Amino acid sequence: MSDTPAQTVGAPPAKRSFAALHHPGFRAQFITYVLAMMADNIEHVISYWVVFQKFQSPALGGFAIVSHWLPFLLFSVTSGALAERFDPRRVIQCGMALFILASLGWGYFFITDTLQMWQAMVLLVIHGCAGVLWQTPNQMLLYDVVGSADLPSAVRLNAMARYLGVMVGPAVGGVILLALGPAYGIMLNTIFYLPLVLWLIKAPYGPRFRTGAPAPQRAVRGFADIVQTMRDVRHRPVIVSMIALAGAASFFVGNAYSSQMPGFASDLGHGDPGMSYSMLLAADAAGGLLAGLALEGRQLLAPKPRTAIILALLWCGALAIFALTGHYAIALVFLFAAGFLELSFNAMAQSLVQLDAPLDKRGRVIGLFNMASLGLRAFSGISVGVVGSMIGIHWSLALSALATMIVAGGLLALP
Repeated sequence: MSDTPAQTVGAPPAKRSFAALHHPGFRAQFITYVLAMMADNIEHVISYWVVFQKFQSPALGGFAIVSHWLPFLLFSVTSGALAERFDPRRVIQCGMALFILASLGWGYFFITDTLQMWQAMVLLVIHGCAGVLWQTPNQMLLYDVVGSADLPSAVRLNAMARYLGVMVGPAVGGVILLALGPAYGIMLNTIFYLPLVLWLIKAPYGPRFRTGAPAPQRAVRGFADIVQTMRDVRHRPVIVSMIALAGAASFFVGNAYSSQMPGFASDLGHGDPGMSYSMLLAADAAGGLLAGLALEGRQLLAPKPRTAIILALLWCGALAIFALTGHYAIALVFLFAAGFLELSFNAMAQSLVQLDAPLDKRGRVIGLFNMASLGLRAFSGISVGVVGSMIGIHWSLALSALATMIVAGGLLALP
């Protein structure tokens, strides 16, 4: 597979700030990705608010989290296999179609006021499956858009786009909810998915546009692909270590502390809605955004396994300090640092996996990484939330960070 069209033989090209953005295709991908991620979060804002108002069910709220992440655990490798066998652009478009279907479904039930709990559960599952059909093929497509030389930059900027969508989505969703109401607001939200769908129709990337011998097509075998992919990568220590690192971070911590933020804010003396509470909510995402800007702008931290592990260790330390401090300013600083470090080590781990993955198995390997880094988040609610109900959320988050630190320390000690 060729790299960037402008690549020449000889001395390695000089490092460029925001290297991936020099590719017109990536600029289009970046903008449409942000819009789709924003729409994803707008749907969360509107649907979760209506569901809470209608059913007042903590169990349904828990199901919403599980239904969002469990599909990544079960189907990420299958999604990667589909992106290998078929055009990844079309797989992504199928994911966008499911997002649109879910939003239209919510809108119909909101307008008719006929929403029942089982219908809400079905729509939440559709939304979760849409994410699986989007994320892994999208990461696979990045290689076609920018080539291997600028892939670390593309992965880091894409992670920054995710943080941007997470930050902007709730704000835009709140405005739409107030201006149009939940029914028409969530139907308007479908428009934000369309730019990505339309761009992918003729975007010149994917199997048809690759040079060299085409990769052999392999049948999609469902769960058997997970076992086979594990066998395929077991002798690749970079891939194994990065999947183990991302999996430990996801299983023990994930993003479960975000849902516990009202409890942390209350204990820090800022539990009431206001600027101080909003700053806690935004600090993690703001740290991730700054990481993308700073690291890309200065071309810092070349992808290396040891660097990724050390950044993960620092992330664990920042979360532990945030969890245990009783001072608001210190909590804010270390929550910001956690966001900075999380984007840094996660993007680096993903880049290393993509660069080391065999060409004919890249989709499945990326799917295996996403199964660990995203799918295992379904269990972080137990380590932080359920355990937190017994020993307190401060100690449960600190101990979860310590468990991740032990795994990362073990990986660092290996050759």
